[in-house]
Amino acid sequence: MGKFEIKMTKNMGYAFNLLASNGQVIATSEVYNSEGACLNGVESVSTNAPIANFEDQTADPVETAVNPKFEMYKDKAGEFRFRLKARNGEIIAVSEGYKAKASCLNGIESVRKNAVDAKVEKSY
Repeated sequence: MGKFEIKMTKNMGYAFNLLASNGQVIATSEVYNSEGACLNGVESVSTNAPIANFEDQTADPVETAVNPKFEMYKDKAGEFRFRLKARNGEIIAVSEGYKAKASCLNGIESVRKNAVDAKVEKSY
């Protein structure tokens, strides 16, 4: 089972990482200005990740999916990344860069699986 780890940022904001059962970070949030807003972000990821559609922005042509959705894309360094968007289109979690497309797809599946029923731990 995964877990959400909430941390305080240097500028007194809050952010979370979603960790897989092996402790590896599989998704990261934006910085929120309150603990409550951060907890709402955690809830949004837990709710949206399992039901999110998938949009491969590296495909030609791109088949647009409706929100909530995972968007997989290539960054400026040529690495594959994903972002999870809520129903309202807001980005609620992002990934690290992956060298291989298959690894990025595995990351998406890991978020889908680990976000459900994940514990929340505060590290501050």
